[in-house]
Amino acid sequence: MSWAYTHRETVRFGDLDAMRHLNNVVFLRYFETARISYFNTMLESHDPVNRSGDGFGFIFASCHIDYRAPAYFDEEVSVNLRPGEPGTKSLRLEFEMRVGERLIAEGHGVLVGYDYAQERTIPIPDELRERLAVPPSNTPPR
Repeated sequence: MSWAYTHRETVRFGDLDAMRHLNNVVFLRYFETARISYFNTMLESHDPVNRSGDGFGFIFASCHIDYRAPAYFDEEVSVNLRPGEPGTKSLRLEFEMRVGERLIAEGHGVLVGYDYAQERTIPIPDELRERLAVPPSNTPPR
């Protein structure tokens, strides 16, 4: 199965740990940044910092990361994403991170449809469900 979206990050000095490779916590930050970028291409009204929005958003429920290899200062990390089959209220978003051909991490996050104004879970809208089945047209090349 191909990837629906690719986001790129360059490893900054501040992203390193005491062993001088990408800190484990930063892998999650890169995944989160890629996830926000992906949804910005999917939803024109997507605003990850507006809690009063139009009634629909996602809330992050869980994340699983398998670390495969280190990444080092100034390397370019490609974060590839693809949605799994959405449930009624949840969506599994799979990812892998690579430096060139080297796999550095893979995993998934589970997102839940959420109404921030009402502070409750809600179903994923049908329009978004349909858009998740089709890759965005402005996906950068891999």
